[in-house]
Amino acid sequence: METERQPAVYFIGAGPGALDLLTLRAERLLRRADLILYADSLVNPEITTLAKPGAKVIGTASLALDEIVGLMVEAVGAGRLVARVHSGDPSLYGAIREQMVALRAAGVTYAVVPGVSSLFGAAAALGVELTCPEVSQTVIISRVAGRTPVPEREDLPALATHGTTLVLFLSVAQIDEVVSQLREGGYAADTPAAVVYRATWPDQQIVQAELSALPTAVRASGITHQALILVGDALQAGPGSVPQPASRLYDPSFGHGWRAPRPGRRA
Repeated sequence: METERQPAVYFIGAGPGALDLLTLRAERLLRRADLILYADSLVNPEITTLAKPGAKVIGTASLALDEIVGLMVEAVGAGRLVARVHSGDPSLYGAIREQMVALRAAGVTYAVVPGVSSLFGAAAALGVELTCPEVSQTVIISRVAGRTPVPEREDLPALATHGTTLVLFLSVAQIDEVVSQLREGGYAADTPAAVVYRATWPDQQIVQAELSALPTAVRASGITHQALILVGDALQAGPGSVPQPASRLYDPSFGHGWRAPRPGRRA
């Protein structure tokens, strides 16, 4: 990342959907920006209400890479501040790398502003902890191959052998293939699973089922895009579930740098 000069372009994570899940830094920059380029196929259009009077706001869903980069470079050349807005957190499937490469080649400085990923919006909607003690301490984030290939070493059956909490982006349209590969990799038919459509949006939709029943449930819901697939035993630790092992962090008998252990007492 360029650090010598003040950034002229900010790649901003817009969060999963709800406008009030923008970070304070993101909101401040959006109110200052002279040009806002936002992924209008995924980002809540309410974000445009933050633009200052006279700012130029452009949706980029219909634009190609060279057109988007051209708009940024042109604006920076005219001394304008640019906000390039992506959904969720731009570091996950944000397609920002190629934009940053092009900006570096053009001598344009930039910075990245993180956002709340739709992954965490989905976990919040489900009311679960993805890293439930003694159940799963690892979260694998991936996708199935489509028009964008996936490296062979990351094929879904291989990832599934770990049996951890697994979250798949950009894959719900291939739900039958997903479940087949997860079962091949070792997830049991009754593994808790969920699909969360447009997490934190007003039309958010949640489908929960055992893994083997998930394709049927998803088809019945009509969900075909803009959804995450979550799989793993940690999902059964939501509200009203059978109690799971508790973290030792708050166990009175467990000491750490801020609290001495209290012998004879357990949570």
